[in-house]
Order: sequence, then C-alpha cells, then structure tokens
Amino acid sequence: MGIFDFFSKKKKESLDQGLAKTKEGVFKKLSRAIVGKTKVDDEVLDNLEEVLITSDVGVETTVKIIERIEKRVAQDKYLGTQELQGILREEISDLLEENNSGDNVIDFESPLPHKPHVIMVVGVNGVGKTTTIGKMAYQFKKAGKKVVLGAADTFRAAAIDQLQIWSDRVDVPIVKQQMGSDPASVAFDTLESAVNSDADVVIIDTAGRLHNKINLMNELSKIKRVMEKVIPGAPHEVLLVLDGSTGQNAFEQAKQFTAATEVTSLALTKLDGTAKGGVVIGISDQFKIPVRYIGIGEGIEDLQVFYRKEFVDSLFG
Repeated sequence: MGIFDFFSKKKKESLDQGLAKTKEGVFKKLSRAIVGKTKVDDEVLDNLEEVLITSDVGVETTVKIIERIEKRVAQDKYLGTQELQGILREEISDLLEENNSGDNVIDFESPLPHKPHVIMVVGVNGVGKTTTIGKMAYQFKKAGKKVVLGAADTFRAAAIDQLQIWSDRVDVPIVKQQMGSDPASVAFDTLESAVNSDADVVIIDTAGRLHNKINLMNELSKIKRVMEKVIPGAPHEVLLVLDGSTGQNAFEQAKQFTAATEVTSLALTKLDGTAKGGVVIGISDQFKIPVRYIGIGEGIEDLQVFYRKEFVDSLFG
C-alpha cells in the first residue's frame, strides 16, 4: 500500500466512525420500516418517509425523495424491499449532485483560485465556528499554504481569545484588536497584512448574533465592502458553519443567515456525536448551497472536505 492509499484509507475510516451513529440510526429505522415486507408498497413508502424525517433530512427533501422512489416503483411495477437501500442511495447521491455538493471542491492541497483566497466565516456562537477555522488553518498550512487569521468577531472577548489559542496551536499569524472594535477595521487590517506577507489563504471570523438580523446584515455588508477596497472580489467565499447535531435548528440558522448575507458554502460540524447526519442532505437540498466541509470528531484532523460519493458510500456502505 502506497502512502497516498494509506492516508485515503485513514480518512475513510475516520468518516465511517464519524457517521456511525447516523448510519446505525438510519438502518435500524429502515429495517423496522420494511420488516416482513417483500415489495415496496404504500405502507413501506410511508414508513420510509418517517425514517427520513426522523433522521433530520427535512420534510421537503423527504417528500422529494419519496416522489422519486414512487416514480421508479411505478416504472418497474414490482420493486423488492432488498433493492430499496440501493435506490435510496442513488436518489440521495443525485440530490447532492444537483446542489453541487462535493463537486468543484476547494481541497486543502489544491491550487487556490485567488491569492490570497479570502474566506469569511459566519455562524452563531457555539456551533464550532472558531474550531472549524482553526482546523481549516491547520489543514491549509499542512498542505504548504501560508495562512492569516482575522479575529473580526469583536463582540465577545472569548471569541478573540479562542481564535488566538488556535493561532498559537497551528502557528499561523492572527490580526486582532480589542473587544468592541469595529469588525470591518479588523478585516481591513487582516487583508492588508495578508497582502504584505504574500499569504495564500485568509480566514476571517465574524460575529453571529441572530437576535437582530438587520444589525447582522449591516455588519456583514460593511465587512465585505471594506474587504473589497483591499482585495477586489473579496471575500471569495462566505462559509456558514452549522452544528449538525442540532438537526432542525440548523435549518433555521441557515434560513436566517442566507437572508442576511450571500452564503456560498457550508460546513456541518459535530456529526460524530449525533444520529442527525441526515441534516447534511436536507440543508444542501433546501438551500442549494454546496457543503464544503464536515466535522466528524474533536481531533485537529477531523475536519474533512466533503465528497459526495464518499459520504453516501459511508452512509450506506
């Protein structure tokens, strides 16, 4: 086995472990849904609908999947329950493909489309936003890229301190100001520093206060305008971090943030501690925003680039 095969196998094992609770939950429910049945009929489809909804795939996405399976049942006239798992796998994979999840992925090792490539990270406190930034910084640095962090979540001193801890841990520079400083000013300084130091990647942490959506919208818009003055076209990516273990609450957060700013990609965290991994499928489908990263453990390497095929294979393998 070559070194690349070894790392690929290691990543697959991590993914399998990270999705173990979701997989176990889905298959237990699926087994109960088809017990004693040989043919996919209305009762099986009703049971399958319940399985998907209780796995946090979401009602609208579940209805879409069921309708697609119903079409296939109508075409094939007879469809055995043994084939159901394979069909479910295909339909979920197709849905993710339609939403570009797992396609055109900016891998940590891949050449970046811009220099520096600027990523603005949004999300409420507690979803693992700062931890995700730290893990991204680690992965980019490990791939040989020069990274600069910007602590533009100036609303909480703890957010600045936490990002500083990650900066020290990963050994990448951080640009910060005092708590209560203008977040746009921090973003401006960060981009100037990145340009002057010939950095490859800039990751800007921002506040996520959803209790006042208008203020959030204004703040994020101001940060983006200021970035544009330093680097035209920045930010190149707006990454929304969501806690996958919160299920339907993650849907609500996605709705709020996509209304407040233009989100271009998603990171779903804490999938290892939950049976609600189906939320990845539903959020990708409902918001038509590609999933870029998934968090499948507490280790520094447990943030993985999301690949559609690997995710579905792990879920149904």
